[in-house]
Amino acid sequence: GYALWMAKGKEVKCAVAYKALDNFKARIRQLTCRSGGCSMAQVVEKLRPYLLGWKAYFGMAQTPRVWRELDEWLRHRLRAIQLKHWKRPRAIYRELKALGAKENVARQVAVNSRRWWRNSDRLLKTVLTIAYFDGLGVPRLT
Repeated sequence: GYALWMAKGKEVKCAVAYKALDNFKARIRQLTCRSGGCSMAQVVEKLRPYLLGWKAYFGMAQTPRVWRELDEWLRHRLRAIQLKHWKRPRAIYRELKALGAKENVARQVAVNSRRWWRNSDRLLKTVLTIAYFDGLGVPRLT
């Protein structure tokens, strides 16, 4: 699961192996299937033990950038799932306004309602923040 390399000063460091990262992403895709019919609370409930176990196992890895990228990718995926759950533009607009989104942000996200992945990265980050997912109980990898 680990990959070793020689850093400056002939110091040996460890990182998460590429195969382990691929397996992690594949497992997250299974647990967070957009058409799984689960509420966000159920998705987080399934996801939480796997994330905590993976973080504990690979906690010795000395690659903070990899952890940050995985964390961003995971939250991007969860935002896409949340958009898909809201389905229609009117519901997306209503829910975003209820979460405190600005008028133009809510409208722009709702207009592009069928582009879940693309929408879940740009403007939606200002509404469904890391604090929002902390409130749902999603553990941070960083």
